[in-house]
Amino acid sequence: MTEQISTSQQKTPARPGQGKRGFIVALTGTSLEWYDFAIYSAASALVFGQVFFHSDDPLAGTLAAFATYAVGYVARPLGGVLFGRLGDRIGRKKVLVWTLLLIGIATFAVGLLPGYDTIGVAAPIALVFLRLCQGVGVGGEWAGAVLISSEHGDPGKRGLFGSAAQIGPPLGNLLANGALALLALLPKEDFLSWGWRVAFLFSAVLVVVGLVIRFKIEETPVFEAIKEQGLTPKSPLAEVFRTERRALLAATMSRIAPDVMYALSTVFILTYATRQFGLQPGQALLAVVIGSAFQVFMVPAAGHLSDRMNRRLVTAIGAACSIAFPFIFFPLMSIGFIGVVLAVIFGLLCNSLMYGPQAALVSEQFSPRLRYAGSSLAYTIGGVFGGAIAPLLFTWLLGTYGTWLPLALYIVVVSIITLVGVSLAKNPDAREVAGHSIY
Repeated sequence: MTEQISTSQQKTPARPGQGKRGFIVALTGTSLEWYDFAIYSAASALVFGQVFFHSDDPLAGTLAAFATYAVGYVARPLGGVLFGRLGDRIGRKKVLVWTLLLIGIATFAVGLLPGYDTIGVAAPIALVFLRLCQGVGVGGEWAGAVLISSEHGDPGKRGLFGSAAQIGPPLGNLLANGALALLALLPKEDFLSWGWRVAFLFSAVLVVVGLVIRFKIEETPVFEAIKEQGLTPKSPLAEVFRTERRALLAATMSRIAPDVMYALSTVFILTYATRQFGLQPGQALLAVVIGSAFQVFMVPAAGHLSDRMNRRLVTAIGAACSIAFPFIFFPLMSIGFIGVVLAVIFGLLCNSLMYGPQAALVSEQFSPRLRYAGSSLAYTIGGVFGGAIAPLLFTWLLGTYGTWLPLALYIVVVSIITLVGVSLAKNPDAREVAGHSIY
């Protein structure tokens, strides 16, 4: 289907105040959801292997915990398919309310879930199911948050406005790891028995705040213009696969390296630093908190930079830096706590150069009427090949070879894949940037 938006509807000026409100909605919503997602990620590295999995081998317990971490990524395409279709058919705002509720309820339930010693094998089964629900919610959340911000904002600042959704992960990670770092100050037995649960239960308060904010935002003018002209797609997913395959491939490949870098710098490092270099869990969490605090500013800066430079170029620079990254990252950690902090900051800088422009880069590959479905598919499929398997593969490679060099090779390969994806991506039409299109 190739209908074009009529000339009378080509310009979609932002309504007074809605641009800033859309930015806040995307920022707060994704921050709250990524708090939920990040609290699970950190707990996978530090707690779940001992609480929910019965094993005398610490490595086996960690691998099992990271497997449940991966389930959240594998489930994302389900959320992308379900909510991506709905986002292009019924609107961005309604879908964002549903995704927030889904992930919030699942996270709160994890905080109440009994451990393996209490209910046996039912504990890891229930944990995997709740992780599945989290992943479905996050899979449908990202594209909606990007579009609610960028479609309400100035088309010439698409990178900056789109980065609102990208700030969510480091800010949510900052909150999550900060909460766990404080709770980790408890005696170890208290932390393992009930302390970590407090961070999960606290998510209920954050979700209520997020819902209040989301109910106040209006639907985007872009979606309303499409709906008024009867151009909402009946089968957006099928249309994406039929008419925008190259866009989907380019956007998906460009997503892989950022996720791998993020998984290494915020999840796997918690296990690596504590087991290889003897850092206390609280110290490792603090290093991630410090790095995440820097990234809260690095992500929008990279998004803004992509509005002034070629967006593909900024992303390619980040991927090129990632190729060199592991040969600095792992030696730095041998210095001690300061080295770990510097390693996290450098890793998240490489990630930010790719992740900051990513919202705009991915969404502008697709036509407006297929943008939610296309962006959701690219985001979630890329996440499966990137963040889902990264902690598992890092742990397996280190356990098998006993050195970080195979991990470095893995990072080089995924960075090259992202470079290829960026080379296949298109630049936005100049008329779109000037505000003369439906965007």
